[in-house]
Amino acid sequence: MELRSKAEHTEAIQRDRKVAVVINTRSRRGRRHYFEALDLIHGLGFEPLAEFSVVNPKRLRDHLDKALATKPDLLVVGGGDGTLSSAVRHIAHRDVALGVLPLGTTNNFARSLGLPLDLPGAVGVFASGKVADIDLGMADDRPFANLASFGVSVEVAGKVKPWLKRIVGRPAYPLTALTILPGHKPFRAFITVDGKRHELLTHQLNIANGRFHGGWQVAKDISIDNGQLVAYQLGSGKKLRLLAETLARATTGRWRSLAGGPFVVGREMLLETDPPLAADVDGEVRLITPITLRVVPNGVRVMVPSSFEDR
Repeated sequence: MELRSKAEHTEAIQRDRKVAVVINTRSRRGRRHYFEALDLIHGLGFEPLAEFSVVNPKRLRDHLDKALATKPDLLVVGGGDGTLSSAVRHIAHRDVALGVLPLGTTNNFARSLGLPLDLPGAVGVFASGKVADIDLGMADDRPFANLASFGVSVEVAGKVKPWLKRIVGRPAYPLTALTILPGHKPFRAFITVDGKRHELLTHQLNIANGRFHGGWQVAKDISIDNGQLVAYQLGSGKKLRLLAETLARATTGRWRSLAGGPFVVGREMLLETDPPLAADVDGEVRLITPITLRVVPNGVRVMVPSSFEDR
């Protein structure tokens, strides 16, 4: 499909206001803010071609397909990182931009785009921002927007309680991790990049396309638009160290260290683990190591603030 220039795409959105809206009302804030979001969108002069409230998450993809069938210039999607990751997969390489309503617990994707996390600010970007193209991650043949993770986090994703996320928000994940870590065994990971094989022993390994994990910035020089993936471990193979760092994160919101030295950076990585491990790819656990991860530069169009550095 031939794409308009980003400037032409931005102009079309601001001139024609052709949008479709899909909001996951099962997300942390989706149900509470559904009508407020629609009022804000209408208040900026947008008359949506379609508006969908996703009550059953299993129907999210159907709703996204129906919304895209109206041929909007801007697909506005509200929800958490899992919802937005599904939207990213739907619009990859298409002549439509994603407008983000950050209605989840951690909102890693929205943070990576530099978006306001308040609803009026996020909606305001649709009228005052610009279309940018950002990187798309691939885990084997599965696209992802933000992160592929291995180890403790996969168990946490399956065990964190929805009521705990609603009450405490982001700390729900490290607090759940504290209940899992005492019985967790470290694993050995082998990451091959540009012919060089890196080996480490850890309880948790992340491979990031975006800049944020758990709602906190991984590192200042990581970008969702630099054509690179970044692999890093949290803690080390020493359980007490990881317990201490997880507790610090739960109470202060920061990691004291990213143990294991420098990040491993590259456009493509082969990850092998001993033992083989399941991968959490933007919240969905489907793949098993070994996995090849790579980045597709400028694979997705998004609406971002004018200040976003588009490379």
